[in-house]
Amino acid sequence: MSKLDGTVALVTGGAGGLGEAVVRRFHDEGASVVIADLADERGEKLANELGDSVTYARASVLEEADLLAAIELASSKGDLRTVVVSHGGWGVTERIVSRDGTPAPLENFSKTLDLYLSGTYNVARLAAAHMSKLPEQETGERGAIITTASIAGYEGQIGQASYAAAKAGVIGLTIAAARDLSATKVRYNTIAPGTMRTAMMESVGEEALAQFAKNVPFPKRLGDPSEFADAALFLATNGYVNGEVIRLDGAQRFGPK
Repeated sequence: MSKLDGTVALVTGGAGGLGEAVVRRFHDEGASVVIADLADERGEKLANELGDSVTYARASVLEEADLLAAIELASSKGDLRTVVVSHGGWGVTERIVSRDGTPAPLENFSKTLDLYLSGTYNVARLAAAHMSKLPEQETGERGAIITTASIAGYEGQIGQASYAAAKAGVIGLTIAAARDLSATKVRYNTIAPGTMRTAMMESVGEEALAQFAKNVPFPKRLGDPSEFADAALFLATNGYVNGEVIRLDGAQRFGPK
């Protein structure tokens, strides 16, 4: 029997990158999956490839109506027990103050925090509210939420102030959310990946990828999205892991640059 037979999952950012890897793994393990994303072409293509048990829903993590519609769609397939938050789509590299003394635009900082931190919180609060009304499973659990941080949330590099702050917020949210949600019997965990070999990363070229890999102690390579999916599956199925942040980075620690 597959680990997720008969279950339903919602994956935000599931049309590509780490989210796509989770969608594929959960599907392989028997789950029905709703992909919530804004990349319509990729999302619909993935859903068509994987078959009737996978459905695409256009949704912004910042729009409550979008998310409620995606949750309702997932619920039409059965009890929604697992939500994985793995969205991306915005980033800016800039110092807080440039070399000529110009301060970075506050708009960029706010936009980054909105997407990665507020977006994560928005998905979590709506998903948890839905799960709180589900019947308890045999284990007493009602559901599991898995969010995505980054090791930049621990060791932000030069030019990453806004991204590092947002991901540090996702990390800090984890234990507080797990404690808050203990009353609803919903588990809450986070994965903090290092440098992963996604399609976006591959666009920089093999020479740059090899340079990134030099900073990983062991194994001496970038992480594979399938390994992120492995971690998500573990967090979805191990009922005693709660309030944890798992670093998935080959012992990598970011330097200043």
